[in-house]
Amino acid sequence: MHLEFPDLLRLIDERSAAFRATVAAAPSLDAQVPTCPGWTLFGLVEHLGGGDRFWAAIVGAGPADAPPAEAVAARAALEAPREREALLAWLEESTRLLLNALREAGPDAGCWAWWSALQTPRTSGGVARHRVQESAVHTYDAQLAAGAPQPLPAEVALDGVEEFLFTCVATPCAWPHKPTAFDFHTAEGRSWRLTVDGDGARSTCIPAPGEAPDAAGVSVHGTAGELVLYLYDRIQAASLRVDGDAGLLDLLRAWEPEE
Repeated sequence: MHLEFPDLLRLIDERSAAFRATVAAAPSLDAQVPTCPGWTLFGLVEHLGGGDRFWAAIVGAGPADAPPAEAVAARAALEAPREREALLAWLEESTRLLLNALREAGPDAGCWAWWSALQTPRTSGGVARHRVQESAVHTYDAQLAAGAPQPLPAEVALDGVEEFLFTCVATPCAWPHKPTAFDFHTAEGRSWRLTVDGDGARSTCIPAPGEAPDAAGVSVHGTAGELVLYLYDRIQAASLRVDGDAGLLDLLRAWEPEE
């Protein structure tokens, strides 16, 4: 079951607050972020806050075939304050702008989005669902930079595996290799199958781990939080249990569909 729109807004707010708390307590804004090579904690703050402002403008603009020029220009010219207290206030305001835009639009309003509409709609609801995961994963990044990483909240992570598969992987572009399937099984009991073939990539829920119609090329097992971090390239497959042809995971990671 998908999270309801009010829950998505709540989780954006909660993860953003956790992110700010981490930044407030960090020894230095110049700390390197191990999971984002070349980024400092300050750069991560600027990225997340800039993303909130960018998507607030996208949602506010309504249906479009491309992001509004004003939103693109504003993101390119973005310059967050360097002083920590001012930076935290700017970040909080960034999240407020996003949440206000989402509340005003409601879950079904159309807008531009970079993903295929195959499994995730190009709507404010789709944006909200993805921003939960952006906020959660970057909160983990910030915690890691500060030396105190925490597991992703279960509510976020359980939705995060499906959200990634439906948003970041789904495509009508042909898979350039032999057709196969990837199964993702959470320790919490939810499972998904990603099928890739000449018709592209699409995912479905598996009612139970033993109820898939046939064997997958590779199956990945872990907690929901571990699977989300793996899918976002924060941890390696070696941290998980992998059954089948692990080389398929490298092919999937390297695939860059052209739509």
